[in-house]
Amino acid sequence: MGQKELEADVVIIGGGLGGCSSALAALQAGKKVIMTEVTPWIGGQMTSQAVPPDEHPWIETFGSTRTYRELRNRIRGYYERNFPIRNQNRKTPFNPGQAIVSNISHEPKVALHVLYEMLNPFIHNGQLTLMTECRIVKAETIHDRITAVTVASVRHDSRYVLTGDYFIDATEMGDVLPLAGVEYVTGAESKEETGEPHAVDGPPQPQNMQAFTYCYAMDYFDGEDHTIDKPSKYEFWRQYKADFWPDHQLSWSGIHPPTMNPITYTLFEQEGMFSLWKYRRIIDRSQFEDGFYKSDITLVNWPANDYWLGSIIDVSDEERVKHLEDAKQLSLSLLYWMQTEAPRPDGGYGYPGLRLRKDVVGTEDGLAMYPYIRESRRIRSAFTILEQHISAEVEGKQCATEFEDTVGIGCYRLDLHPSTGGDNYIDHYAYPFQIPLGSLIPIRMENLIPACKNIGTTHITNGCYRLHPVEWGIGEAVGHLASYCIDQGVQPKGIRQMSKHLEQFQKELIARGVELTWPKISAV
Repeated sequence: MGQKELEADVVIIGGGLGGCSSALAALQAGKKVIMTEVTPWIGGQMTSQAVPPDEHPWIETFGSTRTYRELRNRIRGYYERNFPIRNQNRKTPFNPGQAIVSNISHEPKVALHVLYEMLNPFIHNGQLTLMTECRIVKAETIHDRITAVTVASVRHDSRYVLTGDYFIDATEMGDVLPLAGVEYVTGAESKEETGEPHAVDGPPQPQNMQAFTYCYAMDYFDGEDHTIDKPSKYEFWRQYKADFWPDHQLSWSGIHPPTMNPITYTLFEQEGMFSLWKYRRIIDRSQFEDGFYKSDITLVNWPANDYWLGSIIDVSDEERVKHLEDAKQLSLSLLYWMQTEAPRPDGGYGYPGLRLRKDVVGTEDGLAMYPYIRESRRIRSAFTILEQHISAEVEGKQCATEFEDTVGIGCYRLDLHPSTGGDNYIDHYAYPFQIPLGSLIPIRMENLIPACKNIGTTHITNGCYRLHPVEWGIGEAVGHLASYCIDQGVQPKGIRQMSKHLEQFQKELIARGVELTWPKISAV
């Protein structure tokens, strides 16, 4: 087995949105960076997990970092420059999919192209070493510092020992934390521990985590037959019904999260009903010249393919592989059910014209390269963000708690999907919130910083800190944080503890286009 040694100022494990924004921030600060990614694609949620951006209502004008806005503008610009779009002079910003959930729903490959466009100058000048299809297998520590991590190629018999001043865990599930002996928590904390109104009663439940999902893309050709082979576990999923769900999971039934009332969906648009087709549609063909796209393309990330029968974090390899495969079988079974048995408004059954778009997600089985992960291992941090800090349902609270050590902002509902512990949705209004520096600082480890869903939130507050623009903002703050620490010879905890450093660091963030506070606006 070959083994090479590589060195940089900052080593980033995980090339999702938090990893990419961390890298970009450190690179712009003049640092040499190594970034690894386990899949062939950088971009995480937006690319390899195939999830269009979930964002807040003000995203077009404020409430994100300058570079996240640049990412969005470049995505739009890519379509406008290269595609035959109708009405280029529209008054509203171009939204490729005209989705219900997103103002910029788009194809994963376009985001991938744009992320490379933003990082490529630093790859070309040698400042960034990007290593895709590499998985972390080992972390070495001395006292409270990481000295090296080892990553292995998932395709070749080779390993790389990576050293640096700072290590950033931007993996989707906090994979560096157990390997480096970093203190962390998983699953649902107890009400006794956090005091959160929606925390669990009794002892904590470390294996009670939000569902994960294998997403996929599909288009539709009426009169054609694109039915896939019957999935091996179709009969199981066809009969499966959770105790907390109003009908079988493979059905048009679901729960409306804010009210917790049963809801009946429709596939295609019908007046007065919620269209799953439009929900996460990534291409609306009517926005392009006639015939350019033969069909709309939609992304399937629905309640019906959320997998909650088991966790894939801190379980045996055998159990992890089983749950991953069962989740794939659920997603394929949903497609097969829609193609063959789903009730239609005309009284018939099945839409055989639904076609799995393998090319959109870049895989042979047609499912996203990586499952959509909603919940990660989370560091035990210098400061933990609680439901009480951000919930709009706390009596007498008019805004989210304002943090003196803010390093960014975000906004989303307290949105938790059904969980492996058998809990239904938890969905409540939250105020626009800040990202406190203390939530990015491990209680002990000195040179490890989290940059994804592994920051110091709880099971509850992770529900609104896990979305695209927030993850990007977390990563960007972390990239600047590592760079500032290197330049000033100070540790992250030192910045938080010393007002002169905190003030200077925040000034630098503002100069880089990072918003630290919100205007007075309502909850979402």
